[in-house]
Amino acid sequence: MPNAPRARALRATALAALLSTLPALMTTTLLAAAPALAQQASIALPKGVTAGPSLEGVSEFRLDNGLKVVLLPDPSQDTITTNIVYLVGSRNEGYGEAGMAHLLEHMLFKGTAKIPNQKAELISRGARFNGTTSFDRTNYFQTFPAQGDNLAWSIALEADRMVNSKVLKSDLDTEMTVVRNEFEAGENSPYSVLRERLSATAYLWHNYGRSVIGNRADIENVPIERLQAFYRHYYQPDNAVLVIAGRFEQADALRHVAEHFGPIPRPTRKLQETYTAEPTQDGERNVVLRRAGNVQVAAVMYHIPSGTHPDYMAIEFLTQVMSNVPAGRLHKALVDTGKAANIWGFERQQREPGVAYFGATAAQGQTAETVRDLLLDAVENLERDPVRDEEIERARTTLQSEVEKVTTNTRQLAITLSEFIAIGDWRLLYWYRDQLPKITKDDVHRVARTYLKRDNRTVGLFIPTDKPDRAVITAAPAPEKLLEGFKGRGAIAQGEVFDAAPANIEQRLVRRTLPGGLQLTLLPKKTRGETVIANLALRWGDETTKADRNLACTLAGQMLSRGTAQRSRAQIRDELSKLRANVRVSLEDASIDTVRANLVPALAVVADMLRRPSFPAAEFEQLRTQIRTSIDSQRTDPGALASLHIQRHLNPYPERHWHYTPTLDERLRRLDTLTLDDLRACHSELVGASNAELSVVGDFDPDEVTRAVESMLGDWKSPRPYKRVGWRMFDVPVDDRTIDTPDKANATYRAGVNIELADTDADFPAMVLGNYLLGGSSDSRLYRRIREKEGLSYSVYSWLSASSHEPVAEFGVTAIHAPQNRERLETCVREEIALALKDGFTQAELETARKGLLQARHVARNQDATLAARLTNYAHLKRTFAWDIAFEQRIAALTAEDVRAALAKHIVPAKLSVVRAGDFTKAAGK
Repeated sequence: MPNAPRARALRATALAALLSTLPALMTTTLLAAAPALAQQASIALPKGVTAGPSLEGVSEFRLDNGLKVVLLPDPSQDTITTNIVYLVGSRNEGYGEAGMAHLLEHMLFKGTAKIPNQKAELISRGARFNGTTSFDRTNYFQTFPAQGDNLAWSIALEADRMVNSKVLKSDLDTEMTVVRNEFEAGENSPYSVLRERLSATAYLWHNYGRSVIGNRADIENVPIERLQAFYRHYYQPDNAVLVIAGRFEQADALRHVAEHFGPIPRPTRKLQETYTAEPTQDGERNVVLRRAGNVQVAAVMYHIPSGTHPDYMAIEFLTQVMSNVPAGRLHKALVDTGKAANIWGFERQQREPGVAYFGATAAQGQTAETVRDLLLDAVENLERDPVRDEEIERARTTLQSEVEKVTTNTRQLAITLSEFIAIGDWRLLYWYRDQLPKITKDDVHRVARTYLKRDNRTVGLFIPTDKPDRAVITAAPAPEKLLEGFKGRGAIAQGEVFDAAPANIEQRLVRRTLPGGLQLTLLPKKTRGETVIANLALRWGDETTKADRNLACTLAGQMLSRGTAQRSRAQIRDELSKLRANVRVSLEDASIDTVRANLVPALAVVADMLRRPSFPAAEFEQLRTQIRTSIDSQRTDPGALASLHIQRHLNPYPERHWHYTPTLDERLRRLDTLTLDDLRACHSELVGASNAELSVVGDFDPDEVTRAVESMLGDWKSPRPYKRVGWRMFDVPVDDRTIDTPDKANATYRAGVNIELADTDADFPAMVLGNYLLGGSSDSRLYRRIREKEGLSYSVYSWLSASSHEPVAEFGVTAIHAPQNRERLETCVREEIALALKDGFTQAELETARKGLLQARHVARNQDATLAARLTNYAHLKRTFAWDIAFEQRIAALTAEDVRAALAKHIVPAKLSVVRAGDFTKAAGK
């Protein structure tokens, strides 16, 4: 399923939530083969396959036709991920072809003569699949159960669509409008548009200066013949790298690769290499973007060398020093002083010279010009305030932790390797890791002087000068030179073979109740890299004691990570970074993702945050500023407004009720009157662990964890009795609402209805499968009609949510679309729902959906974070995995008529409330 361009995998979390992700890296050739390890030598290689370099349990092989294959076996996984990377992206597009690489990515899901409906087949096998395009590469990946012929089929699929994809004019006509809708969705974000305008101004000639998704005119008008020629030229074995990761036998994988890819001949054409080099920037450049919105933003962009340049690593350290929250230079200069609501900073590690990008959102009452001046002062004046040793070590710890997390997560590693393949070679990930200890404070100061300078920046006004101070970007050494003699480290510890079937999970569980009442659910198992996940749920208060306190308690939870009696916000972040622990914490739940050796220390930090928050006044004001900015940004956002209105309409709780949904103005008024004492009172008067559940999944010692939890949380009593705040079933009148959002290129459709249904009811399995068939997958009726056939929407789906306690559920449909397509989209939704309720689904549809749904549940159980969260919830519900077994047996027994009858019983189209938001006045030409 095509997706928007993504940021470099190792740094995906470095951006604030307000920024959409950026394209990352790409490559044209891998390095010359290094001597294979003994493990490779023991594999019987098929004819036409030779061994290449091998590092730390990852091995490369090559076919005579030029295809490279990277194998990453991990027996602890119950899944396999295949990821094929084509060394082509938007950098390779010509005049009139802007967006062609991304458009072709979409088209490759349209099928071949052999596999006409790829998505249906992928879904039937329980696969999680996608495709992405960046400046330097395009990739297609699937994760599926390590069962049956799934691996062989996936390899055959990629070989088939490498050279046999249809790429037809009829498919382009509908998919073009889907991509255009995706383009329009990006146009709604001032952050996204500003970044694109800055890039276009910073780059005068190089294709890095234009958006990967392309230009509207090129998307709409590209001739099918040019798209077909682009496909035939670049989608060939000598321009591709196939990564396979998970539970499989290497000899079997290579046999399947040789069988399906081997017959594809090595092309005789010569690849069209790019040769445009961006000239050295010779003066400050200026961009001013004027669009509808409620926030002001300032940003600055600097040219930097490519991802394999000797200076790149120091630039990444410099970016960390600037963008760390809360200890970074920008946060202290802008957010701590109340001038900005939030900041960001990152660099693009790419095959050719990229950029470093810094920015901030102005706080209420501040101007973009003020923020710009402070931003430039902080970024370009390290000589005045030199970088300190602790800043370098903080950056090093963060970057090392990011690499370690990737290398221990097999699926993520398989996908992340795409980015290093893109800049030259997959081994560069490990080379990159081993350079981290070598970066010094002097290196950081040198690159700051070299690149973060006035005449190399794009921001503000253009100012002529007689004394240009230019940054000359020197050529990077070839990857072969960097990796000459490089051996890497030993392979990562492997996990055990684990069966994610419900019965096996249930058999492996250890359940304990501590004297204070906290319930433990433990699932110890060996994992790759000794990873472990912990999930905690805290249950406190009742409808009376929580009345009118939702905002106070929510913000109290957000303040937990901003300081305790023992640790400052920066100390909390630094300590968790050193522990390689991803932590999320609120007053109602917490999660920890770390490794075996660090689980107990991470638990200690989380317990400190939960029990002894200090609620610093300065942090509270920063948080309020950020929330005000967020509220303002939603005032013209079609998606946010439609979602808010339908939620308020379907759930009209009294204003003081815990489940009440306030308007944007009400949120702002409540925020303005809220005090720190309100937050402290919520925490001290209500919160404790007397009614709590903790689940741990992964590599850990159950007895050690039990003792640690008992000592850290066992005596934390809840101040008041707990009684769950239930949900009510509201029979609300039908609403039909249009919200005008001027100057927004994308619109949102949202429909919903309340249903009397619990997940324990007899109709629930049929409703789940019915929703899956109607709009719950990328092979559903709504998806096929509205996206695939009509080309009206990039994202359209239906949902079903049901309580496990009361008969309260909600069914709904949502889609994004161009405002001028509103009536056609709504007609399609009504027709597809009516057809499903009247005629139901075919037996073939039913069987495909049933298989896909059950396989997807199996894949979900193999994800430790998902499994830990489910175990926590089951402890609260007093459920075992016998519930899953019974539920899936009921799914397996459903007939097409069972599904149709359940949908017809619970969904009455005339009762659907509809909210649409967009610039419909402009679309109507008024």
